[in-house]
Parts: sequence; C-alpha cells; structure tokens
Amino acid sequence: MAKAKKPAAKKPAAKKPAAKKPAAKKPAAKKSVPTKPANKRAAKAAPQMMLGHAALLPVLRSIRSVIYKVTDLEKAKQFYAAALGRQPYFDQPFYAGFDVDGQELGLHPDVSTRGPGPGGSVAYWKVSDIFAVWTRLTTELGGTPDEAPHGVGGDIVMATVGDPFGNLVGLIQIDS
Repeated sequence: MAKAKKPAAKKPAAKKPAAKKPAAKKPAAKKSVPTKPANKRAAKAAPQMMLGHAALLPVLRSIRSVIYKVTDLEKAKQFYAAALGRQPYFDQPFYAGFDVDGQELGLHPDVSTRGPGPGGSVAYWKVSDIFAVWTRLTTELGGTPDEAPHGVGGDIVMATVGDPFGNLVGLIQIDS
C-alpha cells in the first residue's frame, strides 16, 4: 500500500517590509476666508470687506461724538440745553457732554490749539483699536498726524488725523 505523502509543511510567509509612512505634511497655510457682508447693500457700500484681510476692513465704525470748541462754556451749555431739551450728562469746567440718542455732543472750552467756528468742530469715529487705526490712517492711507492717541479720563482715548484734504477725522476708543 502506498503511503500518502504528507503535505509539505508550509513555510511561514516572509514578513513584508513595513510600508514606509509618508513624510508628515506641514499643515497647510490657512486660506483667508472672505468675510461676507450682512446684505447686498453692505457689499456694495464696502467692497473691501470681501477681501477677507482684517487690515483692509473698515476701521471707522460709527460716529460717536461731535465736539465743538467754545469760548464761553456756560453760554454754550445754555444754548445747547435749550436746543436739545436736556441738561448735559457730564458737566465740568473743562468739558460738557450731552447724550443725544446714544451719540455725544461735546463742548470744549480749550481753544488754544483750535478755535471755534469753521474747522473748530470735529466728528469722532468710534474705533476698536485706536493705536492700530491711527497708524493705518497716518502711514498707509495718507492721513496727517494731528493729535496722537491720548487718554482723556477713565477708559477714553482720543486722537485726530487730517485726511488728505485737510479735514480733521476724530478717533475715539471707549473701553468699558
């Protein structure tokens, strides 16, 4: 009787060399995502917002204060109290401020640097970072330094910049 052949023992399969791991990729630089305006009107009014670069976004947010230079603070307070139908909410010998629906009308008796009349009033734009806005307006956009950012009391910092046409642009930052 013929002996059945034993099946040949299988040799263990040779280990395959471990697959090389792909080199770790450097994280891709984040692409700037365009900021979408809230509506079509905003897109037309501020096309620079579509660029998605924070430095190009508008820096002037809203009118916060208009300050008139006056030579007689008491007389000016009487005039504006009657015209506005209210007394100033802030009343000191160096400044009087009226709240007009969330905006401020300020009366400033220091006429040593700028007198009353044409060119004596300045509209102050509310900004988030007055030092960055000051720098951008005076170094990148052609504005002329007039009054560098400085504290005026409490958490209020103000500055003025001349625009390329000689108009004064006031900046105000209020941290509260």
